Amino acid sequence: MHRLGNMRLILRLEIQNAGSIFSYIATAIGATGGDILAVDLIQSRRDVVIRDITIGVENRAHGDRVIQAVTALPGVKLVNVSDRVFLAHLGGKIEVTPRVQVKTRDDLSTVYTPGVADVCRAIAEDPNKAFTLTIKRNTVAVVTDGTAVLGLGDIGPAAAMPVMEGKAMLFKQFADVDAFPICLDTKDPDEIVRIVKALAPTFGGINLEDISSPRCFEIERRLQEELDIPVFHDDQHGTAVVVLAGLMNAARVVGKELTDLKVVVCGIGAAGIAITRMLMLAGIRNIVGVDRAGIIDRGRDYSGNPMWQWYAEHTNPENRHGGMDEAIEGADAFIGVSGPGALTVEHVKKMARDPIVFAMANPTPEIDPEEAEPHVAVMATGRSDYPNQVNNLLCFPGIFRGALNCRARQINDAMKLAAARAIASVVSDEELHAEYIIPSVFNKRVAETVAQAVEAAAYESGVARRERQPQTRGGDD
Repeated sequence: MHRLGNMRLILRLEIQNAGSIFSYIATAIGATGGDILAVDLIQSRRDVVIRDITIGVENRAHGDRVIQAVTALPGVKLVNVSDRVFLAHLGGKIEVTPRVQVKTRDDLSTVYTPGVADVCRAIAEDPNKAFTLTIKRNTVAVVTDGTAVLGLGDIGPAAAMPVMEGKAMLFKQFADVDAFPICLDTKDPDEIVRIVKALAPTFGGINLEDISSPRCFEIERRLQEELDIPVFHDDQHGTAVVVLAGLMNAARVVGKELTDLKVVVCGIGAAGIAITRMLMLAGIRNIVGVDRAGIIDRGRDYSGNPMWQWYAEHTNPENRHGGMDEAIEGADAFIGVSGPGALTVEHVKKMARDPIVFAMANPTPEIDPEEAEPHVAVMATGRSDYPNQVNNLLCFPGIFRGALNCRARQINDAMKLAAARAIASVVSDEELHAEYIIPSVFNKRVAETVAQAVEAAAYESGVARRERQPQTRGGDD
């Protein structure tokens, strides 16, 4: 197992043209543990030169120490600091490009006035034609209010935009779905529902993202009831689909029946509840949920939290009480969507033979993978620097590709279950082992396999509006 690689900083420095100041800069960088990777001359004047110095550092805190050492030198002025992450985000990460070029007056009259009027009238007479004559057939809105962004929390809609742009990029790159970020400056569920409904005519699907719990449940439910296009809260269902896929293959590795597993879910928020529901769909019945308040059991009043009330009524068949110590006893699998320290080696030792641990808190898992490794049969995390990364990217591009292909009205349980099975199936019997239960996000077969399975499930469950085609490819009509 290995850690994430070093980061690179680019320091633009204005350096006085005197003596050997650059040698002092190099010494200062080396003394603080930085590694000079490149030096570029940007501008040279009689009195000063401006240089970009690319420096390898361990992390941002290490980079701050290097910067402090360099800027403390006389004759050195820091103009700007950037790194490849910030450079990749300059000007945003997505753009809109036309599919038809306008080079002549005839082109203009075809794509715009007067020719476009005929197309508008056709859609007015039959609104379903929007799916064939506009971008609606292949476009998803990535909607957030910025209240639960990654591990950053409530940072607001403007600060959430880089994440939503990234999501839109991934939709396009992995499934050729055109997606656009919609960051809303409101936290009011009623207003969010109203705005998304008003925007819906433009889109073929709605991907809800980074909306805090429990508001996300109500917002998703209402939009699903009031719109005739798929509404999918990826933080809930994308995570749940990939977890189930991984657990299916983990059960194969340890030689246990999926439906016989005793599972502990740690962190009963949006993702934890969706994971639990997904496991129940797959036939797993012995599930115990644990949160900060301890085990969710039927002996306590959760009237202030309807989702926990539901959880108490539908899980924990042995009605266990207490905390993690009591929940983990004899468990076959632990699924964590909580925070660091929630699971210890002593807890793992209390589990059944060949324990399965999915510690998915990011960036710090519920238990350190190196500490857990000697005691577990299968380990998965939410991180890319360990084997078996549980990553929603394995789900959302393919699931929307399949839904858009058949113009599904919704993404239902049958489609989500089909997506989980499809992801699991990408790992062949020959490939399957403890450190490869989940396919790589860069495996091109994943999105295609998921899309085909989801599309088939949509037709079989009666939510597809498009007449079934012999073969459907990415958005073609």
